[in-house]
Amino acid sequence: MNNLQEVWSKRFNHYMTEVQKYMRFVFTGHLALVLVFVIGAVGYQYSEWLKVVSDTFPAEWIVAIVAGVILALSRPVTLLRQPDQVYLLPLESSMMRYFKKALTYTFWSQLGLPAVVYIAAIPLLNTVTELSSTQIWIGIIFILLLKYVNVQIEFNYRYSNRGANTVVDRIVRAVLSILTIYFVLNWNIALAVILIVLLLAYNTALQKKVKTLPIPYEHFVNLEQNRMMGFYRFANYFTDVPHLTGSICRRGWLNFVYNLVPFGKKNTQSYLVFRTFIRTDDHFYLWVRLTAIIGVVALIVNIPIVTWVIAGALAFATTLQLKYALLSSSDFRMDRLYPVKENQRKDAVQKLLRLFMLVQTLIVLFCSIGQPLFFVPAIIILVLSEITFKFSKDPSNNDFSY
Repeated sequence: MNNLQEVWSKRFNHYMTEVQKYMRFVFTGHLALVLVFVIGAVGYQYSEWLKVVSDTFPAEWIVAIVAGVILALSRPVTLLRQPDQVYLLPLESSMMRYFKKALTYTFWSQLGLPAVVYIAAIPLLNTVTELSSTQIWIGIIFILLLKYVNVQIEFNYRYSNRGANTVVDRIVRAVLSILTIYFVLNWNIALAVILIVLLLAYNTALQKKVKTLPIPYEHFVNLEQNRMMGFYRFANYFTDVPHLTGSICRRGWLNFVYNLVPFGKKNTQSYLVFRTFIRTDDHFYLWVRLTAIIGVVALIVNIPIVTWVIAGALAFATTLQLKYALLSSSDFRMDRLYPVKENQRKDAVQKLLRLFMLVQTLIVLFCSIGQPLFFVPAIIILVLSEITFKFSKDPSNNDFSY
């Protein structure tokens, strides 16, 4: 027992150190500024909408559906590793103590999102429904209960079914969680309690099955690896993650872009850079996501200064991260064996960024039509992109050497 507690403690400390190491690159000054403006703009739009929202708006169903779906997504955080399939096998009879700590962390680490969603919906519930403050806040207690039960059920279901058909289990729990929250918001506590009891009975049945089965180490290890890989891919949008291997996709529907690179020896690097950007998921989807965020903000936010700040910050982030990603690769390429000009690849990256930042500008310009000074975000994106590329540090100075 003490050995397993020590194992969990060491792994948890290592995990938190790893997360903190990369999160300090994520939550930088410019991102914090963007978040402040986004939260402020969303809050303002939300408060203005509450002044005109109809009394017939289905607030109870909307809150129940959003919170219920989030509650059903309760993937366990076990911190298991590949060697555990061998080294922890002798301790299998005591592993439930290890999993108890894992599920406790899973509960507390995942509780914040459904709680924040529910609390953010309280002004809407106060406006549309006739619920008292006490009745609304009792819903928080049910959110806590539902989250705890969902975490336990998902772990036991994955354990007993070796990870098969988890989508079916999540759909069932999502439906029951949605109905529970809806009944609470309609002050039908008896039906809500009955549904909680059904979930507990479901969990009890799974627990009985778990006791007769060996631990599915392979499933939990793969689940943990996928969870950490998702975190590393997210962190890779903000800084370089050395051990991350990006996936490649041909994206044949973008082949026409290569026609923008004239055939010739002097354009070799341009062709390589264009293909690298379009076919590498990390690079391409980084541009897509940041462009989509700016476009959505330009489309729905009616506060010009907020749109300008977000457009500038994300244009800076897009240019800086793509420049670093395309120039700092340490992989060996055949073009390194040929005598090419030192700045040829940098010029190629600048050409690509100018093209795709222009596309980003046109998308934002289209989304801004109808907003005050709709052309300003487009100008900000173009100017900041050029300034960022010109004055930011050149990572190619630390390139591959041999």
